[in-house]
Amino acid sequence: MDEGVVWLTIFILSVFVGIEVISKVSSTLHTPLMSGANAIHGVILLGAIIVTGSTDNGLALTIGLVAIVLAAVNMVGGFLVTDRMLQMFVRKKPAKAPAPSEGGR
Repeated sequence: MDEGVVWLTIFILSVFVGIEVISKVSSTLHTPLMSGANAIHGVILLGAIIVTGSTDNGLALTIGLVAIVLAAVNMVGGFLVTDRMLQMFVRKKPAKAPAPSEGGR
């Protein structure tokens, strides 16, 4: 069996498993899972930097640079979305009434 077919089969199966797992996640678990995914993206970004830094091939360097940019955008965007979602649960403090002016003193 061709090695490319094996890798393609693994990729397609992982896409289907990922879709099934993500579709079953309740909305209350979404924010903690996003935080965990952002931490994993940090590891992926670090790995992309290490691998790209150790290559001498121009094509691999270009692909690595694209991977680094996309991983960084994905990680930062994930943290921004998670932060925005967490802000929805913060209770707002009631506005203080302005202090009466002390006119006669």
